[in-house]
Amino acid sequence: MLLIDCPWCGPRDDAEFHYGGEAHILRPRDAAALSDEEFAEYLFMQQNPKGPHLERWSHAHGCRRWFNMLRNTATNEILEIYPMGEKPRSEAGKAAYEANWRRGSAAEANALSGESS
Repeated sequence: MLLIDCPWCGPRDDAEFHYGGEAHILRPRDAAALSDEEFAEYLFMQQNPKGPHLERWSHAHGCRRWFNMLRNTATNEILEIYPMGEKPRSEAGKAAYEANWRRGSAAEANALSGESS
């Protein structure tokens, strides 16, 4: 059994939660500007690391809210839980975020184009 600490409801059995895929995937602003290969990469390619991985989860049988989690896929250890829309705060989370191949993808560059810093 995996015990997940919902940020709003507290610790609950993993059966109450729904895995929502990889976290921090930005939708391109202008998908038509991407080549077919670049758009296919955005749409279909996923990370599958052995070790720390940033994921989205929903408390489906509780508050029904979404949150992000840093989980070690080799040990199932939960390293960090943080709200949607935020980046990880832990050193392991920051490293996993920066090491993700998406940070250099054409889809992410397209998604960030036009945003002011």
